[in-house]
Amino acid sequence: MVFKSKSYWLKNAHVPNCLIESDNCRHQTREGLYLVDLKISNGKIEQVSAANTVKAESIPYLDLRHQIVLPCFVDVHTHLDKGHIWERSPNLDGTFDMALDRAIADAEKYWQPEDVYRRLEFGLKCSYAHGTKAIRTHIDSYGKQAQISLDVFQNLQTAWQDKITLQAVSLVSLDYYQTLEGIALADKIADMGGILGGVAYQNPDLNTQLDTIFTLAKERNLDLDFHADENGDPHSLCLQKIAQAKLRHNFQNHITCGHCCSLAVQSPEVLHKTIDLVKQAKIAVVSLPMCNLYLQDRQAAVTPYWRGVTRVKELQQHDIPVAFASDNCRDPFFGFGDHDVLEVFEQAVRIAHLDTPYANWIESVTKTPASLMGLNNQGKILAGNSADLIIFSARYFSELLSRPQSDRLVIRNGKQIDTKLPDYSELDDLIIQ
Repeated sequence: MVFKSKSYWLKNAHVPNCLIESDNCRHQTREGLYLVDLKISNGKIEQVSAANTVKAESIPYLDLRHQIVLPCFVDVHTHLDKGHIWERSPNLDGTFDMALDRAIADAEKYWQPEDVYRRLEFGLKCSYAHGTKAIRTHIDSYGKQAQISLDVFQNLQTAWQDKITLQAVSLVSLDYYQTLEGIALADKIADMGGILGGVAYQNPDLNTQLDTIFTLAKERNLDLDFHADENGDPHSLCLQKIAQAKLRHNFQNHITCGHCCSLAVQSPEVLHKTIDLVKQAKIAVVSLPMCNLYLQDRQAAVTPYWRGVTRVKELQQHDIPVAFASDNCRDPFFGFGDHDVLEVFEQAVRIAHLDTPYANWIESVTKTPASLMGLNNQGKILAGNSADLIIFSARYFSELLSRPQSDRLVIRNGKQIDTKLPDYSELDDLIIQ
């Protein structure tokens, strides 16, 4: 088997042009796919060349016959601590408010170390098998739960460090940082090298709350990651307020804002003002297409009118970094999902019409989120990078996005890994009530 060799070639691979840097790879399909040969040596990508331009060597090779090769995925907004509780805490009316109530009740009753550890690890197993290399997860961090869940996270971060790079973001409403418990949480996040985060709600004290969290982050040299405007209310302007706060504080660290759904239902004047501020503030936006499609505009006995995603095309047109991510998985906020970033990208393409053309949108689940996580040169296929790749049977984007690609090959450090998914029965004693 070629993947057991120290050195080998992957020949005639289709790779998106935006994910490689090679001057001699000029021929491309109308979808922007280059036909290349990749030399893998000692677990790294040694060479990226236009197909059939390098003299043959006496080492093994695999002719991919135009199959697509991508770098491993980066999932920059997840909620691994909530995952896989649907069976014991379903959201039977499908609304955001019910999701919140059910998740809080589930946490109060069940979220002890073993429960959190096993569900979080189950999500990691799924992610790894599907080809994800790095994950940022928001961790519910109120009161005593912060100690339980953040300690579990750190244990798993160590246990999985050779497989998945993990980052944690504290998740509380912004008013929590007005309390002594909130300040202690900021200290905890600083001690563990995490990201300070929270949910921004439109309220009369929002600017004060933002001033507090920006001050805490500056004092501790922390990046910020917000949930913002996860609703269909055209009067919800949290993203705009966050951008203004960053400029007001001259905040130099990175800021990521997730959801930003209300931007899609606001007037052109509000849209343009917000985009201008976001660009000035150098804020990145993460859209969560599956969860927002599930929750937004849900009303009993009424067909939904809009799709929940934010203005991803308009943001990208203004050079604002845009990523897509999994968000919730099989919990009250989203009853489906399998931690598969390919599914995220597939749904994003369909929901937001990113297929005419595909352009560089594949960056939104590879190169862009890697940059947001500070993983320099990751999410790309470059000489010198670790050979962390996904090989699909699909040859073109239409083929890639038309089937589940359950036969994909995942390569880590140049070696093929076992992509068998964990069985749901592993959690039966926790979930089946």
